[in-house]
Amino acid sequence: MQPATQYAKSGDVHIAYQLFGSGPVNLIMVPGFVSNVENYWDEPDLARFLNRLGSYARVVTFDKRGTGMSDRGGELPGLDQRMDDLRAVMDAAGMEQAALLGISEGAPLSVLFAATYPDRCRALVLYGSFSRFSYWFPTKEALEAFFGYVEQAWGTGGSVQKFAPSRANDAAFQRWWGRNERLGASPAAVKALMSMNSQIEISGILPAVRVPTLVIHRTGDKTVSVEGGRDVAAHIPGARLFELPGSDHIFYVGENADEISDAIEQFLTGSRSPVSVDRVLATVLFTDIVGSTEKAAALGDQRWRDLLDSHHATIRRNLARFRGHEVKTTGDGFLATFDGPARGVRCAWAIVEEMRPLGIEVRAGLHTGECEMIGDDVGGIAVHIGARVAALAGGSEVLVSSTVKDLVAGSGLRFNDRGSRSLKGIPGEWRIFAAER
Repeated sequence: MQPATQYAKSGDVHIAYQLFGSGPVNLIMVPGFVSNVENYWDEPDLARFLNRLGSYARVVTFDKRGTGMSDRGGELPGLDQRMDDLRAVMDAAGMEQAALLGISEGAPLSVLFAATYPDRCRALVLYGSFSRFSYWFPTKEALEAFFGYVEQAWGTGGSVQKFAPSRANDAAFQRWWGRNERLGASPAAVKALMSMNSQIEISGILPAVRVPTLVIHRTGDKTVSVEGGRDVAAHIPGARLFELPGSDHIFYVGENADEISDAIEQFLTGSRSPVSVDRVLATVLFTDIVGSTEKAAALGDQRWRDLLDSHHATIRRNLARFRGHEVKTTGDGFLATFDGPARGVRCAWAIVEEMRPLGIEVRAGLHTGECEMIGDDVGGIAVHIGARVAALAGGSEVLVSSTVKDLVAGSGLRFNDRGSRSLKGIPGEWRIFAAER
């Protein structure tokens, strides 16, 4: 008997989820690019896999916004918006902390969440994972061929030959898989999703993961190359890599599906040391007033102080609006952090625009990276990079590192390439982009 479908509210969007099972472990299954939580239970192998999870864990399955039973909307979200949806589901299910099981395209989202909220992520299991889209579709031609399938045959289940070749001659499974396609997303939504997914690039985030991690991949996976899993495991500190033979991308089919279940259970139910939350993934924002010394001299002490008060109030109002955290003021500037890079960029632009009526020009710079938590302050190389990026900005300009640009894929934000630059005291060349309105 399948569990009831419930809804969590993430902003104005309803996210469909199911909660089932019992045990000491909380587990969130983060699905691949399309899913339908109610259709899961009509496939015997998948139902068996889920019941196995539920035998030792409280399990949540959910449909990402724009797919399955969740709300359809206008623009599809980027990874940081989907991270909000995952957190909303955890809250609705009453899970302060949980392990994440990231499946295929759900793996990058799980990695980003684990690095950003290590206190809420007990452990990380990644199956069929990748850090960049080229491990899934290595060429533009390959993606175009998939789009051709979507236009001509989406809903027939024909893609089973790619996702589960061991079941290619199983007519009943192909019928169920076709229904899963239809109930997961419409053809137009699939193309939009895959266009957004094609921009996924989280390579720079992998070293920031500090939770116990198991990476599972089949060596002959016909959908996502095993090199994708190997890359993820090689760059997450302490990650374990478990490779199995086989060409199926779907985890609950194939001769060794039980071995995958065994590995997940053993990993999640074994004892492990608690995570020390002193380093988290964050987006740092630096702002300062352009020409502040000259402006202060021209206005005089009292008028300058009044202007600074207005400046500070404007920034704090926008930090609250975009869920930023004020770390400290630096005289005529601010250092703030965000748990989502797109919110950081939008906040920076709002600050720049609201300063103009005050007669102030502000410059801003952002970078996303691993930050050291030092009491109420933050430190580490990511903070230094953010400061150097901000120093390159001109008046009323918002500059970001390539890491920020990569992570906001699908957010609708646009950028102008400013080329590679040397950052004082930071090794190597860094690609810099200007955010556009």
